[in-house]
Amino acid sequence: MRSKYRSLKIRIMLQTLGISIIVALIGYFILDIFVDGVLQDPFAKTVVYMFQRIGMNEVEAIRLYRLIFWKNKVLIVGGFFMTLLLFSFYLGMSKFTTYLRQVENGIQMILDESSNRILLPEPLQPLENKLNEIKRTLKEQRRNEEENEQRKNDLIAYLAHDLKTPLTSVIAYLTLLNEAPDMPTEQRAKYTGISLQKAKRLGEMINEFFEITRYNLQNITLEKKEFYLYVLLEQVLDSFNPILKERGLQYTIDVDDRILINGDPDRLARVFENLLKNAVAYCYPNSTINVHGIVEGEGARILVRNQGKTIPPHQLEKLFEKFYRLDEARSSETGGAGLGLAIAKEIVELHDGTIKVDSQNGYTTFSIWLPRIKEET
Repeated sequence: MRSKYRSLKIRIMLQTLGISIIVALIGYFILDIFVDGVLQDPFAKTVVYMFQRIGMNEVEAIRLYRLIFWKNKVLIVGGFFMTLLLFSFYLGMSKFTTYLRQVENGIQMILDESSNRILLPEPLQPLENKLNEIKRTLKEQRRNEEENEQRKNDLIAYLAHDLKTPLTSVIAYLTLLNEAPDMPTEQRAKYTGISLQKAKRLGEMINEFFEITRYNLQNITLEKKEFYLYVLLEQVLDSFNPILKERGLQYTIDVDDRILINGDPDRLARVFENLLKNAVAYCYPNSTINVHGIVEGEGARILVRNQGKTIPPHQLEKLFEKFYRLDEARSSETGGAGLGLAIAKEIVELHDGTIKVDSQNGYTTFSIWLPRIKEET
């Protein structure tokens, strides 16, 4: 691309230089050949004759001719030369002003969201390609924004509808408890437990509403410090013990305890919490969640693996998009707002890391790579 722009620059320079040389030759030709040569005598006689026609005698006409033309011939020819130069330069640059107008039209096509391809002259082909690339990128961004907005609206509609179910249950069971003060203790305990469970779910869904509205407003900033990865993962997994036991799940952790990370432990803890929430939501009951961490090159590779339904490739590509949830999450009590993995990806990338997912043969594995601090030898 640079070579093509260089060719265009050389072409402009050569054309400008050529115009200047041609105009200089024309000016010299007029001054030396016509004014001082071939046309000198006829021109002088013509001017003297015209002066005589307005009432001057021949001597006065010759004197006036010398005063006006002969003594100022260089100035007159110079003025003519400059006028010719400007006119020639204007003609030469008109091609490039045409280029600018075409580029302006291309930019306007981007602003108007035109579906037509931007076409520019051959010398501006690199710029044509760049404008069309910008046009495609903006179109893709607009499409993604529209899809995200639609997902968010759909999710809010789902949550608003789903809020009614636990709320209705809580009201119904509390009404039964209120209307039957002599209800048997065992039945009362059962209804109270169900009411508490539904109320907790209601609270989780309300928190999801807040998370949706907060996502676009928050600006994630990191407060980095050195910490051992194993310690962080052990603390996160320990906090998940009650949830895991509730579903009959187990976990294994096999992480190199020498891996030292320079990052924000609170933000990275949220990454692994979101991955574990996702694993709990989609893994089979009474299965095992595996967490594995090893040194890999200049960083550390962390794998979070769970056994569950294989995720199709077309859905894997969208898992890290905000407000995206797998279809079964809409009917699941563990389905979140579809922000967990999007937030995890953003935090990992802020640490100059990468995150990806693979799902096959009934196992889904999230793989995170983070830069590490090398041990001193």
